[in-house]
Amino acid sequence: MTSPAQTDTPDIRFENATKRYGDVVAVDSLSLAIDKGEFFSFLGPSGCGKTTSLRLIAGFEQPTEGDVLIGGASMVGTPPHKRPVNMVFQHYALFPHMNVADNVGYGLRQLSPRPPKSEIQKRVDETLELVQLAEYGKRRIWELSGGQQQRVALARALICRPTVLLLDEPLAALDRKLRREMQIELQTLQRDVGITFVLVTHDQEEALSMSDRICIMRDGRIVQSGTPRELYDRPLNRYVADFVGKSNFIPGKIATVNGRSIDIESDGGMLFSCNPSTEQDTYTVGDSASIAVRPELISIGPPGSNAEALGTDVVIPGRIQNRIFLGEHTEYLVSTEKYGEILVLSPKYIESVRGSFERDEDVAIGWKNETALALEDT
Repeated sequence: MTSPAQTDTPDIRFENATKRYGDVVAVDSLSLAIDKGEFFSFLGPSGCGKTTSLRLIAGFEQPTEGDVLIGGASMVGTPPHKRPVNMVFQHYALFPHMNVADNVGYGLRQLSPRPPKSEIQKRVDETLELVQLAEYGKRRIWELSGGQQQRVALARALICRPTVLLLDEPLAALDRKLRREMQIELQTLQRDVGITFVLVTHDQEEALSMSDRICIMRDGRIVQSGTPRELYDRPLNRYVADFVGKSNFIPGKIATVNGRSIDIESDGGMLFSCNPSTEQDTYTVGDSASIAVRPELISIGPPGSNAEALGTDVVIPGRIQNRIFLGEHTEYLVSTEKYGEILVLSPKYIESVRGSFERDEDVAIGWKNETALALEDT
């Protein structure tokens, strides 16, 4: 994905923004910048502060403390309709008594002074063309599929040419296949229009697949922000690793710290060599930590396989507890004596050569040292 051009003045900036509801702190001293033309996502579980952050940008909420700036100008006290933003809601909020064209042109008709009818029609036609609904202007909302309704909502939000488009879980109501198609369409649309998109979602796949940068939130604070690859390959702690993708965790204590290698002695008594998850020098011998390994980086083979046969540095015997065939790969839940259950994803192309394993079958699993991360438990 092409990164947006960096600018001196970001489209959005939070400066120690805090939002309280009585004794509840929904957003706690949030400071971050979102650059012009960036596809940015707030990701986290319910109650983490991501939706409140979006509402602070939109103007539906005002910060209790701190500031929110758009294009370098403070928005504190500015109502939603006077901000250069627009929003697509989870349930689209389309007007059922209007046809598609009237829904799309609604925002233009509310401007003062109102553009001429010919200009409104021209902009509606251009925007429907942009979202690939050029032939649907006269249709009623109930005559459209879920994906088409979502595109109408996008067109209505884009027609007034906002500086920032806010997306509040816009794909949540779609089925899995259509959601995947709309993720690709949203990416393409964002590149075509070149404006800043800010997405709120609890769906990690959605955020990973579309975003230039992602902000992981917890209890109103930023835990980690970065590119999808940075968050997936180098999570700062167990919370991020557990929330972004799937991971296996083996608890233990830090035994040695040697430059780019961390040795962790597991609770099962085995010494594992890992990579640090961060450049920061925060690892201390004796501290609690976890070995984290992504399931797609674990090899699986017949019982008794050694490291050379598996192509790994670590070998652990186990038994298949559960097996799920998912088409492009098979998901194995392997029960081990000392390390609990370990999830393994085995690609179809490997199983087409080596064969697959069945439930209650003994196996050997393992991984290379460089694929394991040492994660502090904080």
